[in-house]
Amino acid sequence: MSESNNTSVTFDQLGLPEILLSSLKAMGFEHPTPIQEKTIQPLLNGRHVLGEAQTGTGKTAAFGLPALANIDVKLRKPQMMVLAPTRELAIQVAEALESFAKNMKGLKVATLYGGQSYGPQLSMLEKGAQVVVGTPGRLMDHLRRKTLKLDAIKFCALDEADEMLNMGFLEDIEWILDHLSGETQMALFSATMPPAIKKIADRFLTDAEHVKIAAKKQAKANITQLAWKVSGINKNTAIERIVETFDFDAMLIFVRTRNDTLTVAEMLERQGYPCAALNGDMNQAQRERTVDQLKSGKISIMVATDVVARGLDIPRIDLVLNYDLPGDSESYVHRIGRTGRAGREGTSISFVRPREMYNLRHYERLTSGTINTFELPSVQELGGIRIERARKALVELAENKDLTAMREILVKMAADSEVSIEDLAAALLFEKQIKQPFQPKEDPRPRRERADRDNRETRGRNDRDGGRRGERADRGERKQRNNSARPDIDWQSYRIEVGREHGANPGDIVGAIANEIALDSAYIGQIKLEDNHTILQLPKGMPKDVFAQLKQVRVRRQQLDISVSDVPAEALARRPRSDRPRNDRPRGGNRGDRSRGNRH
Repeated sequence: MSESNNTSVTFDQLGLPEILLSSLKAMGFEHPTPIQEKTIQPLLNGRHVLGEAQTGTGKTAAFGLPALANIDVKLRKPQMMVLAPTRELAIQVAEALESFAKNMKGLKVATLYGGQSYGPQLSMLEKGAQVVVGTPGRLMDHLRRKTLKLDAIKFCALDEADEMLNMGFLEDIEWILDHLSGETQMALFSATMPPAIKKIADRFLTDAEHVKIAAKKQAKANITQLAWKVSGINKNTAIERIVETFDFDAMLIFVRTRNDTLTVAEMLERQGYPCAALNGDMNQAQRERTVDQLKSGKISIMVATDVVARGLDIPRIDLVLNYDLPGDSESYVHRIGRTGRAGREGTSISFVRPREMYNLRHYERLTSGTINTFELPSVQELGGIRIERARKALVELAENKDLTAMREILVKMAADSEVSIEDLAAALLFEKQIKQPFQPKEDPRPRRERADRDNRETRGRNDRDGGRRGERADRGERKQRNNSARPDIDWQSYRIEVGREHGANPGDIVGAIANEIALDSAYIGQIKLEDNHTILQLPKGMPKDVFAQLKQVRVRRQQLDISVSDVPAEALARRPRSDRPRNDRPRGGNRGDRSRGNRH
């Protein structure tokens, strides 16, 4: 809900129940955005709504608030369902709905998406979640397993319908919607309205209210926009280097999830930086206390999610860092708008993976600005900065403190130990720089990027396949892995019950395992693909819970059912090149045929 909206209408005038209004007031929202103003009342009146608006215009609240108003928290069945194209958007929508329903005691939200184990999802469904937010692939899985029942669904929303269409979800969406009762109220939101989306609307939304909101360009002339291409060092190391070398008064770091706010904040606190997290799990008093700490200067860094950071106006913030890119371009504008306000100058830095670089063009168009790429300070530059900072601190001490007694102690220590005063001073300096070395280790060499988990198109394919295909390993890495096993890893051979006859190839297997247990593809060794099973190398000593999780993973509709193999790991490593599978490339058919063959 954008603070830039100038409408005189307030949420109090839209007919929402007090239990939702109290949550909105606690979050600091008073005026609806145009899409909310035009959508909430028709939905409250039971109308279907076809919304045409850009992402980031407040659509979640536009359909979420009226749908929540109609939920019976005493009924432990799904009553509201939201379809989203990616797991990131599903998580974002679920967190927003939970924030709106903060005062609805007993209301539970289940988030269903590929790449996450079924355990937590089944648990939420069994507990009687009234709201279900999911990606098409995983929703279909649960419907087939009969772990998700739609007989009590009153309301269904399709968010970013055109994006789901681009990802090839059209048939999946229709299949899911066919399971709904004809009485289910529908809301479909899309930035554009191609014929396929109109077809869905005509079929499932009878006599719908058509709401269209024109996109607005927003200029941010006072903000210097920078982007760092993630390469070599990881994001946490990059944050540490920015915090240490950039001259800022207060920094706001945007991450994707609540857990990430805690992880990043704790990491910075361990490094000695005054930092705090701000997320939707905190009550209003805790949020206000954290914001006050940033305003007063008690902390200089705050790590937050989009939902809770909307509307922040803290003059001290002169640096915004996008640790994760937002799910849409409008959110990018809102994020960087936390700095450079009311004529002030500010800087934004975005961490961009190579496969996300195309997003920068959209951000530039929307902000009427330029985003320049930049390189982080090298280890040599970092060392120089640390040495200069230490020199200034020591000179300031020497100029402002009476060091007579210390000088006498130093002279005596040198005489007693037969060590020169210079060596003693060097020893003290060495001790001072242990935590932050004056000569940092060289950065790791950038490696070729594997298929990125954050890539929306890849995520769409994952979700259509229930998260089982996951990210595909880079062919260069796969070729290297097939040529020789890494000597620094203690390998174990495992057998999985999927092979050539199931249509699988090594990329499917690597992607599914890497995605499901968040294992770097470098830790997946040799792969020997047979007709009805596969033998592969994984690190020895796999934890029991991870092993159990992998048993349930599916590739090409086939459950892995992984088990320890009696084939020695060394035997796989010794296999000559001619015996190795030549399946790195999908077999037969065009891309569209393979995609259809992998649907379930």
